[in-house]
Amino acid sequence: MDALIAGFGQALTPYNIAFVALGVAIGYLVGALPGLGKGTATAVAIPITFYIAPLTAIAFLVGISKGSAAGSAVSAILMNTPGEPSSAPTALAGYPLARAGKAQKALKMGLFASVIGDFVSTCALILLAQTLADYALAIGPIELVAILAFSLTFIAALSGKSLVKGMIAGLFGILCATVGLEVETSTERLIFGFYELYDGLPLIPVAIGMLALSEMMVQIGNRRRLEAETDLLRGSGKPEDAVVTWDDWKRSARAIVRGTFVGIFIGILPGLGASTGSFLSYGMARRAAKDPEAFERDGAIEGVAAAESADNAVVPASFVPLFALGIPGSVIAAILIGAFIIQGVTPGPLMFIEQADLMQGIYASMLVASLILLCIGYFGQNLFARVIKLSPSIVLSAVVFLCCLGSYLQGGGMFGLYIMAIFAVIGFFARKYDFSFVTFLIGFVIGEGFELALRQTIGLLKGTPEQIFDHPIAIVFWALTLLGVVAVVRRQRASSTPAA
Repeated sequence: MDALIAGFGQALTPYNIAFVALGVAIGYLVGALPGLGKGTATAVAIPITFYIAPLTAIAFLVGISKGSAAGSAVSAILMNTPGEPSSAPTALAGYPLARAGKAQKALKMGLFASVIGDFVSTCALILLAQTLADYALAIGPIELVAILAFSLTFIAALSGKSLVKGMIAGLFGILCATVGLEVETSTERLIFGFYELYDGLPLIPVAIGMLALSEMMVQIGNRRRLEAETDLLRGSGKPEDAVVTWDDWKRSARAIVRGTFVGIFIGILPGLGASTGSFLSYGMARRAAKDPEAFERDGAIEGVAAAESADNAVVPASFVPLFALGIPGSVIAAILIGAFIIQGVTPGPLMFIEQADLMQGIYASMLVASLILLCIGYFGQNLFARVIKLSPSIVLSAVVFLCCLGSYLQGGGMFGLYIMAIFAVIGFFARKYDFSFVTFLIGFVIGEGFELALRQTIGLLKGTPEQIFDHPIAIVFWALTLLGVVAVVRRQRASSTPAA
């Protein structure tokens, strides 16, 4: 506790607070714009962090991820167009309320539920990450290979409709991670004569291309639909009901508590994602309602609360495996690894020893970001609601410019732009044919560590493979990997078999 209090001494400097507030505001705005989302916002914003202190840089990016998770409810409620897939349940319950003149009520309840879920989940992160990291220090290369294989398989199984496509995406990510000089002998691999590839493919242009620019290519194709929805929004009147009443709180309290703990649980498990948490929480609230059909027909304030509390609780909880094990469990976590590395910090259990002050400062900044989110969301909702009425062409042009700027600065000039463009095309077709870009990106991020651990494992077990039975943690994770693959294959076979 004393260390966390000292962390507030770092977090509450005017410089740090200003960047956290800026991050939350940018994130909330981007989240409110349909089709963007926290992955895009965080990837595009990384160039801003190149020249600021490590704590402020990470706090700024975390602020963006928190703000965008909450801001996506704005377009979901007002336009029936979720800013992110995880806000789709919010649209189901909130858009009918907006059509009934209760948009402000739905927006405010969504904000309050978001802040509660986010704050409680941040507290859970503080309590769990250090404990898990203490155990992680006992993990060697044999255990690490098993854990990484389990994580990649688990994410591949849950990130798309096909386990095979998910595994192909993950393995392609690992293949891309092998580009450059080989770890032990410095042998050239897959560089095709480009000396710029000696250090491997640059993470930021790859991430921006796969996440942000490929999404912009999709949105450009949907521009007419977005403009039609925006024109419809301009013609809507002012909401009549702008107050969250005591009765609304009584109806929503149980849904918020349940959604928060669902979001924390889902966030800790690598690969499930915010969409799983929000849909699960929304479904539980719907089943508990006296009239479930009214959720989509008339709207339900408790449905908004359930979806938003879970959606926002997932974000801090997804940092538990990142901070404790160095394993990215989500797109945001994978992008944050790049930000940590740029700042000279390697995510994982050693951070709690070598960078203890930084970790406490990050924790304190995350708690401060939750309070700033409440203030910015409450006083700025009307402004953000007006901003989403901007022409989609303006928004798309601005995002593409920022994508190019970030890739140019971090990718070594024009070469970074070429890498971004190549992976934007790959990302576009990955989305089109349901190959998980999430699994690819996580495979790319863990690829170098996975290869090194695998080489060390082969050396340790050379001639004596039975020694693996002296490593129970590895046995457990290999068994979980096998059981997971079998379960997914059986489920997919059952779903593809026509009913008799």
